Amino acid sequence: MIEATWIAFAFVLGLAARLIGLPPLVGYLGAGFALAAFGSHVGLGPRDSYVLEHIAHLGVLLLLFTVGLKLKPSNLVRREVIGGGLLHFVISSVLFLPAILLITDVTVQQALMLSIALSFSSTVLAAKALESKRELRAFHGRVAIGVLIIQDLVALLVMSLAAGKVPSVWALGVFALPLLRPVLFRLLDASGHEELMVLLGLLLALVVGGYGFEMLGLSSELGALAFGAMLAKHPRAGELSNALWSIKEVFLIGFFLQIGIGGLPDTDALLFAGVMVLLLPLKGALFFFLFLLFRLRARSAFLTGVSLTNYSEFGLIVASVVLPEWIIPLAITVSLSFVVSAPFNRISHGLYDRLARRLIPFERDIRHPDEQPVSLGDAQILIMGMGRTGRAAYDHLTEKGYRVVSIDSDPVAIEASHLAGRNVLFADGEDQLFWEGLHMPGVQAVIMSMNDEEAKIIATQRLRAKGFAGLVVSHAMYADIARRIQEAGADHTYLTMSEAGTGLAEHVARDLLARH
Repeated sequence: MIEATWIAFAFVLGLAARLIGLPPLVGYLGAGFALAAFGSHVGLGPRDSYVLEHIAHLGVLLLLFTVGLKLKPSNLVRREVIGGGLLHFVISSVLFLPAILLITDVTVQQALMLSIALSFSSTVLAAKALESKRELRAFHGRVAIGVLIIQDLVALLVMSLAAGKVPSVWALGVFALPLLRPVLFRLLDASGHEELMVLLGLLLALVVGGYGFEMLGLSSELGALAFGAMLAKHPRAGELSNALWSIKEVFLIGFFLQIGIGGLPDTDALLFAGVMVLLLPLKGALFFFLFLLFRLRARSAFLTGVSLTNYSEFGLIVASVVLPEWIIPLAITVSLSFVVSAPFNRISHGLYDRLARRLIPFERDIRHPDEQPVSLGDAQILIMGMGRTGRAAYDHLTEKGYRVVSIDSDPVAIEASHLAGRNVLFADGEDQLFWEGLHMPGVQAVIMSMNDEEAKIIATQRLRAKGFAGLVVSHAMYADIARRIQEAGADHTYLTMSEAGTGLAEHVARDLLARH
């Protein structure tokens, strides 16, 4: 059973990567190369590689569909997204060209196609990294995803021109897709909360979006993203995304395995990949300065740039169309960029803190689109994060007469809270400048209710470093995380599920007492 081999290799090397402090996806890439080296000894054949490739493609489609569920189309119509994405594509293609000509024996036209393939950033890696940190809707997350979509559209155009193919005339029908939104909303409402909802997500992501766009001569990835975006405003979009989470994660393991299983490199391929990886900082620096040019603050420019500092799986697709002999060198390049980029994505906030004093002077002395509030007025309680826990805490404390203010980095959550009459400000609790400029004279207690555990730890540390001596409380899913939050300076950290059970038992006890 070849599936057992894939799972065993992926688990063992994924666990090994995690134990040495690397993300598991680095281990999955290593498992792919291990399968390429020893596949014949464990019964791996060409047909099995094809099946794995198909699974990988499904994983990418599901990832992009779930990204679309959290995306507002208006986020694309921003100058930093369109201008930054297109300028980076042109400039990086030109910058990579001399290096490729220097280390390879190819024509200028071939070198240009290689540099174009390397100008794109990985949608899969960036989206997965942002999603794992709950930052897809944060300002820098929205900019990064917007740039990736612009790049994907450019990649589609490049592939069409290079292959001499044009989309079907029926492809113009995609402009009428927004008319289907009411139908999709009704289907989601009618599907309930269980397996029918999951099947609807799979139908839209893989069949209608993926296969449907492919039949029109368009990118299946673009189709999955588009149908996810059309459901983004539905109240249950988050529920659908969570329901698809496990399926998507399993299929994405196939994607990382498939990159490595493409073949083992020779010396020339390793040399090419090594040089290109050395040029990765140039790619990231270019993103950073372009975003500053479009008036982003240094922190947003840095975090967005780190998310995009890698090479793209779309580069392999471009090469498969025009330069098939370069598939393995590019696969090694993409894989090594993932190995380098993934750890930096995980520590990007801490890295910015260390570099902030050197990076902030590069900001333009103007009002930035992600400028954050500096005063909380006469609020007595600050709630950080407006998910379900934050909203419940806000409403309960407001009913008791406290003056409450909340902050969140998700514009969608802020808009929903404003409609409900809550006082919520846009801010990122991990931003050093936010804490340095924050004026909170009347705040007596702070509730940490963000989704990301690291964000709670960082925000608690910043709050205590600022000199706040009031009450700091948080919630956590696991005891070890609760301990880390308290070590960062929280007065109390409550285990979410334990508190839910205690609260439920308290209601039962109260009702029983009332009956007697």
